[in-house]
Amino acid sequence: MFRGLRAFCACGICAEYLCRITLLTVRLRLTAAHSDSAQALALSHRFHKRWPELALLCQPLYQYLTRARSPMASLLCCSTEINIANAVYTHSKVFFSGRRPALWSRMNNITATALFNDTKTTHSHQKIYVLDTNVLLHDPLAVYAFHEHKVIIPMTVLEELDHIKDRRDKDVSREARIAINTIDKLLASASTREIQEGVEIFSPVDHGDNLPGTLAIFPDQLIDDNDEAAFLRATEAHHNDNRIINVALVLQKQNTERFVCLVTKDINMRLKARGSGLLHVEDYRNDRVLDDIDLLSTGVLPISGNFWDRVTAVQTERDGRNTLYRIAKDELPDVYPNQFLLDDSGFLARVIDIGEREVSLLDIHREQLMAKRIWGLSPKNLEQAMAIHLLEQPDLDMTILAGQAGSGKTLLALAYGLQAILEEKRYNKLIVARSTPPIAEDIGFLPGTEEEKMAPWLAAFDDNLEVLHGTDESTHGSVQYVKERANLQFKSLNFMRGRSFNNAYIVIDEAQGLTQFQLKSIITRVGTNSKIVILGNLAQIDNKYITPLTSGLTYIVERFKHFERSGMMHINGVERSALAAFAEENL
Repeated sequence: MFRGLRAFCACGICAEYLCRITLLTVRLRLTAAHSDSAQALALSHRFHKRWPELALLCQPLYQYLTRARSPMASLLCCSTEINIANAVYTHSKVFFSGRRPALWSRMNNITATALFNDTKTTHSHQKIYVLDTNVLLHDPLAVYAFHEHKVIIPMTVLEELDHIKDRRDKDVSREARIAINTIDKLLASASTREIQEGVEIFSPVDHGDNLPGTLAIFPDQLIDDNDEAAFLRATEAHHNDNRIINVALVLQKQNTERFVCLVTKDINMRLKARGSGLLHVEDYRNDRVLDDIDLLSTGVLPISGNFWDRVTAVQTERDGRNTLYRIAKDELPDVYPNQFLLDDSGFLARVIDIGEREVSLLDIHREQLMAKRIWGLSPKNLEQAMAIHLLEQPDLDMTILAGQAGSGKTLLALAYGLQAILEEKRYNKLIVARSTPPIAEDIGFLPGTEEEKMAPWLAAFDDNLEVLHGTDESTHGSVQYVKERANLQFKSLNFMRGRSFNNAYIVIDEAQGLTQFQLKSIITRVGTNSKIVILGNLAQIDNKYITPLTSGLTYIVERFKHFERSGMMHINGVERSALAAFAEENL
């Protein structure tokens, strides 16, 4: 927006800032009038909020510059910013000094004060964040996550991204390419000086004020131990890490009054940075939806005592065989759609609608729920029964089942999939996939088709099919028959991108090892008349870069719990065997 305006320095700081203000006012008024640009509206709001008096004084200037007969009318639409700035300064000076000299002097005084206050505020409150490579690999759009603050990307990070983008690990190389393209998009039209000083960027997500941040590249190859800042010598094993830490140390020395922070997901690198004298070092936490995994939604709201003792008013309705209760929202302020309510007296209900003033509950009889059978399978505990209830709902496009190993997640999902396809005829095929960390490198060396290559990792589904048909006269024959009739397909997650699955029942197992971006790429594959069931156990994460707080499963649970077409259930208890239950609890 202000590119090239430094040419006005010869006219004095006040005149330069006046040009910036008038240009900003006119350009934003035109943009906001003819476009829905969120960036233009946000800048306009920022300008009017910070300098309301100056904005009011600029009103006659705006009317003068944008009227149909004004030479500025065509200039503003097609000319370069430096020409616009020159024209704005010339016309504004002529307009104000010739017609209202006192107002011109007043505007000069206001802009001088605004310039001093704005510069002081910017330098004292804008924080500086230095990003490590692993942050951009974890979240390729991380540059947008720091709002109005300054993001520094060392040159070493760009070099590492360039090296990583050609790796055989498709997931990591893809994230590197996305990060590179994002940075290139933001800096493509900037000059070398602007890239080093910082280019304004706006977050694509509105955070309220939506103030612009800045993005800059730091040439860390120019740092040496002759600088006054602390310096980590490069070693063969930790060359790049030390260079990135040196960037933060130099910036901390140069900006003593500002907050300078290194952001990295490498624990050892954080320890090294602190030990080298860096005051602020943080993990990247923007992808965390919770501070404590114990706060993760379970799908059930336990209520102590009798639920009806706390309800002051209720409206009861009959919908066929179902009983509905409408209760004031103030009675249940924190519930979300398809959450179960369970009190100590045995009352069980599911939230089916949340309005502005009331919450609708579906009364569920526990005895009927426990008597449910899907593909010959009966629930062994109440959580399994509630999970079956969610799976059976035709209006739910996604069901998330979490729980301990041996709690029956996979068995329930598979059993209902077979029933929905073979008996209820809701879907045409059953697609099964799971997270397999070594698959990106190992799958190409296994013989056979995609399904045959996936067989070693999807053997758990064959085991569950044998459980479901264990009492048949020929278990193996029944399993093969069901696979053919249900059009059971085993898919690799690497080959699901770009596809669209319609009329399909999709099961994603071991989702705790996936990132939020991987799960997003899978969920967006779901087409019309399809249901996706996501399974996972946060206690069994094999990916060394993922924790329970940063797992895609945690992210999806929290992000989708308010979506009316999804349901979630955490299944407690281990039903596989007494040995498995003891191991899960004590090991």
